[in-house]
Amino acid sequence: MTTVFAKKALLASGWADDVRLEVAEGQISALQIDASAAPDDAQVGYIIPGLCNAHSHAFQRALAGHTEQRSPAGRDNFWTWRERMYELAGRVDADALTAIARQAYCEMLCSGYTSVAEFHYLHRDPRAPDAVDTMFGAILTAAAESGIRLTYVPVHYERAGFDDAQALPHQRSFTLSLDEFIKHHERAAPASSSVVNIGIGAHSLRAVSKESLQAIAQVANDSLVPMHLHIAEQLREVDQCLAAYDRRPVRWLLENFDVSSNWCLVHATHMDDEEVAALASSGAVVALCPSTEANLGDGLFPLHDFLTHGGRIAIGSDSHVSINPFEELRWLEYGQRLASQTRNVVSLRDSHVGSELFLRALEGGAAASGQETSGIEVGAVADFVVLSDDDPMFAGHGDDSRLDALVFSGYPLPVERVMVDGTWCVIDAVHVRRDQVRSAYSEAIAKLGTAK
Repeated sequence: MTTVFAKKALLASGWADDVRLEVAEGQISALQIDASAAPDDAQVGYIIPGLCNAHSHAFQRALAGHTEQRSPAGRDNFWTWRERMYELAGRVDADALTAIARQAYCEMLCSGYTSVAEFHYLHRDPRAPDAVDTMFGAILTAAAESGIRLTYVPVHYERAGFDDAQALPHQRSFTLSLDEFIKHHERAAPASSSVVNIGIGAHSLRAVSKESLQAIAQVANDSLVPMHLHIAEQLREVDQCLAAYDRRPVRWLLENFDVSSNWCLVHATHMDDEEVAALASSGAVVALCPSTEANLGDGLFPLHDFLTHGGRIAIGSDSHVSINPFEELRWLEYGQRLASQTRNVVSLRDSHVGSELFLRALEGGAAASGQETSGIEVGAVADFVVLSDDDPMFAGHGDDSRLDALVFSGYPLPVERVMVDGTWCVIDAVHVRRDQVRSAYSEAIAKLGTAK
């Protein structure tokens, strides 16, 4: 058993003083408020629940910083970026994926994420393209060795677009037949454990047929697992969907599928007013990734209207140009301020925007990753983040504004320790395996060569 004494802890009821936690078998087994520290307690400053990174493409960590040079055409967008991503994807084998994902997951832990939903479509190892489970094994290994809680979301990808039933040559590492994909999910399911959950997904409406999406959604419903899908990220996708289905993407999905609380739709950037209201009413979580959406020039999600209609959100770092949950939350709000020319936009339930953003991301992330509980309470998983209480970021802040400071100050993060499943993964702001993980990552990148 591990015991922790915190000066303050963020509970479901709000901040509490002098909180003593007992942790056994990966769960919080006892919790006392206004307690006294015992001699063997780990004595810390502030404790907050860890957040879920609800949308990750781990291999793209190796692409960060390599796509910021103007192309010869002189006008770059998501689609030109995608060509660079395809080129990288075709070179990443299982060994490289292990090193890259492990590095990304360690960085997540050090920034305050304690779990990740890995949206995984890189199914074929270029060294052994018929061994369709080795890349899954790489993700499992990376998660286990970093210590992060994993929701593995295998993703189906079968065609190049709405009007093209075949994948392009550089998409072949993504593609499986529907039967192969379902069997892969069946083989992955037994990997579920106290720290691994298995979801399922489809890449996008353009990348799968209606019939395949129906089959995958049925698996999600029968297995009671999260169902993930990219949707309406780009205006070109909206135009193509209108041409193919005579409906905008979100509207078509809601008319043809029973979208409910186990669905996680990623981005959903381009919706009309009716789609916003209908999607919010469905109970689905929308995973928003502001740093990636900004980097790719996607556009701005209609956040205020979606939340007004009762919508649920989670956050993710997606392509990993930034791995910092508080930066994602900050830019989620800042984008809305820039668009509306107002301030404190996400303040529907709490006048303090930082608190509302954090708690919405906590709730939505738990749903998107299939976690039954979130937060710091008896019976919940022991996943939490220790913040240094003497960090200058918090000087002058009390319980009401402490999360505002964390989200909006933008200083170096005051993350001191991180626990997942009852084990300390980060101590004194350093991941416990930092040096060897960094070394393996550098070696893998050297073998991959310079991004083209």
